[in-house]
Amino acid sequence: MLVLTRKVNQSIVIGDEIEVVVLEVRGEQVRIGVRAPKSITVHRKEVYEQIRQENLNAASVSTDDLATLQTRLAEEGIS
Repeated sequence: MLVLTRKVNQSIVIGDEIEVVVLEVRGEQVRIGVRAPKSITVHRKEVYEQIRQENLNAASVSTDDLATLQTRLAEEGIS
């Protein structure tokens, strides 16, 4: 892990397109701003982890689920 010290209004650049700016320091809290192209999503880590877990859950399908779906489709005449 790279550790950097920055003051208010100073920034770091990640790659060619992302800039992280220190906006304010209050006690133990640091407010940062992120400048990035709209094509790059930026999330707090806890939100990112929740999205990732939801995507994993949605992508995991059991064979029982597939068999149930196949039965229901057959009942409705869809194959």
